[in-house]
Amino acid sequence: MIDRRCAIYLAFAALGAAALPAAARAQQSFQRFVPFLVELPGWKANKPDGMAMEMAGSSMVTAARAYERGAAKVNASVLTGAPAQGALAATSSGFKMETGDLRMSTATVDGMQVSKTYTISSKSGAILVALTGNAVFTLSYTGIDDEEAMGLAGKFDWKAIQAQAK
Repeated sequence: MIDRRCAIYLAFAALGAAALPAAARAQQSFQRFVPFLVELPGWKANKPDGMAMEMAGSSMVTAARAYERGAAKVNASVLTGAPAQGALAATSSGFKMETGDLRMSTATVDGMQVSKTYTISSKSGAILVALTGNAVFTLSYTGIDDEEAMGLAGKFDWKAIQAQAK
């Protein structure tokens, strides 16, 4: 079964390949984020990938890397542009909600706005780090708990990614 995130990336990649001129397809500005998608000790990492798309005065860049450890999966990505701006709406500081199966919160971590969601029953969730007004780092995961996921997210250099996103 294909991961939803992978399906979205594939759809954007196909759209970009079909709609953009050759010069725009050749531009691989997502590669500036690839060095920040680091190895995670104990995890098997796929090759980083991404895409850059420009049209009608707006642009979007994604860089992503998938990791596996047994049945557990982690996807790290950097996203810039309008989709990132939409995701940033969830990072307002101080939000916290907890039910029997769901935890959601926002907080400042190392000077960065961080939003976290975690579904207990499926051991899955996402961490979103606000980098700039139009850039985010995300870590989505399944098969691990939220504390381990936060530890993994901390292995990525958010400040360096933020500097590259500016």
